[in-house]
Amino acid sequence: MTKNPINQRRLDNFKANRRGYWSLWIFAFVFIITLFAEFISNDQPLLISYDNSLYFPVINTYTETEFGGDFETAADYRDEYIQELINAKGWIIWPLIRYSYQTINYDLPVPAPAPPSLENWLGTDDQGRDVVARLIYGFRVSILFALTLTFFSTIVGVVAGALQGYYGGKVDLIGQRAIEIWSGLPVLYLLIILSSFVQPDFWWLLGIMLLFSWMGLVGVVRAEFLRARNFEYVRAARALGLDNRGIMFKHMLPNAMVATLTYMPFILTGAIGGLTSLDFLGFGMPLGSPSLGELISQGKANLHAPWLGISAFVVLSLMLTLLVFIGEAVRDAFDPKKA
Repeated sequence: MTKNPINQRRLDNFKANRRGYWSLWIFAFVFIITLFAEFISNDQPLLISYDNSLYFPVINTYTETEFGGDFETAADYRDEYIQELINAKGWIIWPLIRYSYQTINYDLPVPAPAPPSLENWLGTDDQGRDVVARLIYGFRVSILFALTLTFFSTIVGVVAGALQGYYGGKVDLIGQRAIEIWSGLPVLYLLIILSSFVQPDFWWLLGIMLLFSWMGLVGVVRAEFLRARNFEYVRAARALGLDNRGIMFKHMLPNAMVATLTYMPFILTGAIGGLTSLDFLGFGMPLGSPSLGELISQGKANLHAPWLGISAFVVLSLMLTLLVFIGEAVRDAFDPKKA
């Protein structure tokens, strides 16, 4: 089976950008690890053997009475009493980090925020929660939010730009004027006003940011469709009786996707920056959620605990740097001037 020479050239161009190529591998490795955050950082054991039976607390919830305790409530595996009961008839396998993003360490030797130690590698925040655990979960939330927002923004932006560019005339004129008005609305003020009526969460923030993030792609797709709508292959497809939807999405869209794909990594970084900014200002994810922006805000409020701000800054800057390098490699891959 022969390879498509165009796709092969694009792949070679992407690999030629060594910075972007290795950034993709590093980013993919870190992201895959955070997808299994519950198995890496959790206050629930991975596996318990008790009285010749196996239990999986990281997946299921068990009561104290199942391990010889006194209460029908969920077992607190960090309690030394429960650990002694289990160890008397079995053993426990813990995750690498024995803290979840919301686990509070009540045994700190100093008042929170506590500095880095063997127990808490990057210290704790001002509520006694492990910083490493919150970074792992916060990284995952940021990337999943940005990927979801980029996916839906691309769909809306491509459809809107395709309709304007293909039909032109009044459709294009009205669409452009509507986008100019819509893009002039103050997004942050709207979020502040709406947050007083609705408790923000992942999907609420996603919906609000989706209302504005799709406009960045419209101009790129619109220009490609305006340029290609009078090409010979489009006229031939129209003459053969193909409907407008078929012409737009089967013949013209593949050409427009080249410019769209090169723009998507930068939408991704913008989504991460937007979510972090909202969390920093207190209008983002619900209180207690793992968030890089909330950790930066804690660093600002606790200048005597520099590990908070430094940890969040390093993770956020490395994340955005890797994504920008990947975006540059994608741009080179689809650049027709690079052979």
